[in-house]
Amino acid sequence: MDSPIFTPCKIGPVVLRNRVIRSAAFENMAYGNSPSQDLFDYHTAVAKGGVGMTTVAYAAVCQSGLSFNGQLWMREAIVPELRKLTDSVHSYGAKASIQLGHCGNMTHRATCGCTPVGASGGFNLYSPTFVRRLRKEEIYGLVKEFGRSVRLAREAGFDCVEIHAGHGYLISQFLSPYTNHRRDEFGGSLSNRMRFMRLVIKEVMKEAGDDMGVLVKVNMHDGFKRGMQTEECIEVCRELQSLGVHALVLSAGFVSKAPMEVMRGSMPLKTLAHYMDMKHFWWLKAMLALVGRIMIPSVPYSQAYFLEEAKLFRAALDMPLIYVGGMVAKDRMEEVLAAGFTALQMARALVNDTDFVNKLKDGVLECSPCGHSNYCIGRMYTLEMKCHHCVDCLPEKLRREVAMAENKNA
Repeated sequence: MDSPIFTPCKIGPVVLRNRVIRSAAFENMAYGNSPSQDLFDYHTAVAKGGVGMTTVAYAAVCQSGLSFNGQLWMREAIVPELRKLTDSVHSYGAKASIQLGHCGNMTHRATCGCTPVGASGGFNLYSPTFVRRLRKEEIYGLVKEFGRSVRLAREAGFDCVEIHAGHGYLISQFLSPYTNHRRDEFGGSLSNRMRFMRLVIKEVMKEAGDDMGVLVKVNMHDGFKRGMQTEECIEVCRELQSLGVHALVLSAGFVSKAPMEVMRGSMPLKTLAHYMDMKHFWWLKAMLALVGRIMIPSVPYSQAYFLEEAKLFRAALDMPLIYVGGMVAKDRMEEVLAAGFTALQMARALVNDTDFVNKLKDGVLECSPCGHSNYCIGRMYTLEMKCHHCVDCLPEKLRREVAMAENKNA
């Protein structure tokens, strides 16, 4: 097809066959924090389906960074299985990336094996849990864990790593004045709040060497008044540019404060509650029923919903930028590339149909049939991410919730 979507592009030393990257949307397929057949099958299918690169989602750099039992934990023991996954992805002509991060305060002792840690201490209502402030020596230890994880990613055959510095996870918790109340050299001014990120990226770039691509996912805004705003986020991106990062993935939102700012639309509360374990989460189900819409307010969905703000970052920076957010239609994808973005990321269209990119290229369709009900998101907190049309015997109440959401987004 005569379209810029299907032309090659470079991210550092890595050449992609086209401009479409499967974003690092959480699959919840790493049962017991290790790769599974489901994870292998999904990313193989996405590679076969035509993407330029697929990103294995959110691998914790150490045990304290785990937020889910179905999330990868980077350690030597899982390298052989990850190598099988990357070999399979490569066999279909796609590149493989892995997102590395630490969840900070958004976890529980039962999941991460310790009292959750963050830039500052306190209580995280989202989890909910008490949080302990990281000591300086622990901060420097975590920097080394990021570097170690990059080495493991190379052993596992990944072409790129994507460092998660957005969405209210640990690096973002240091960056944002909402979560960083420190009075030492890691808190206060923006320069100080960037210190942890700066140390991490220097370590990552050193370990990535000259043969791995390094992407960083960053916020363009946190999504609320006391958080990071556009101007400060541009300064963060300028710092990352000066550190030699190969590309930035521009996103927004804060999972513990403004979760739907990231994904847009509404959280399917009936779906979220339906799949929760009643024995352990009866109290959360009750809260969702009573005040769910207040806890997780909706944010209107539209195609390419971050594009206008992303253009401000495009104008301010001289490095490759990757657009993510509401990418489902060929014409909007071409609009993004015409605005100067090197590539684009998508997830929900590839949860709906792993062959979406090939169908777009072959002219079979012009737009994904994904209706943005966010069923896949409501489900992924408990089970593997899956589109509602792939689920047998979906309960009637969930069918109605999906239909209402899709009608609203139509």
